[in-house]
Amino acid sequence: MIALIGNRPVIQVGRHFVTCYDSQWLRDALCRAKHEAKRDDFPFVDEICQGIFHYLENKCSLRLLPLSALYDKMRRMLVQIGCESIADQLKPMAPPVQVCLLRLVTEHQCSFEMALFSMLQKEISDLIAAGANEIRFYHLKECAMRVRGSTKWDKRCEHLQGEILEFLQSYDPQSQATQSSSLILHMCDVGYAQPA
Repeated sequence: MIALIGNRPVIQVGRHFVTCYDSQWLRDALCRAKHEAKRDDFPFVDEICQGIFHYLENKCSLRLLPLSALYDKMRRMLVQIGCESIADQLKPMAPPVQVCLLRLVTEHQCSFEMALFSMLQKEISDLIAAGANEIRFYHLKECAMRVRGSTKWDKRCEHLQGEILEFLQSYDPQSQATQSSSLILHMCDVGYAQPA
């Protein structure tokens, strides 16, 4: 069972689901749209964010809301209040998305390094296309152990974890068809365990 925060629906970003989110990503998307529309005089960003959150918590009957559907609704609302130029520039920006690397390698039955890095490249590209600007990766250690086929942490696992970190840290969003160069990749729960 999924516990919903503040009765808000789960946001679907590509094939991922975000259950815990605040309003900063909506604010960033609206600010980016007003800047692109050259409407820096538009003062109602905070009020629109509050209205959207009120809708999500009190009026939205869906338990799962695709990101694109939320942005369609936001565009219609902006048009209704006379902000067509901002609505035209509003592009989907997702809340931070969490990706479990262990689940990815398990789902794709990834058992060698080259497949791992091409799979990561595709996953990031798909998330960018779905509107993600911030991605948080978890279970790097477990992912390295799974790909290496090891039940204990060893130097080979440590080396692969380092390669994964290097790949993610050097990822270039400019090489992708992304809306922004502000892609943020976090590597969570990173720590090198001592070999047993």
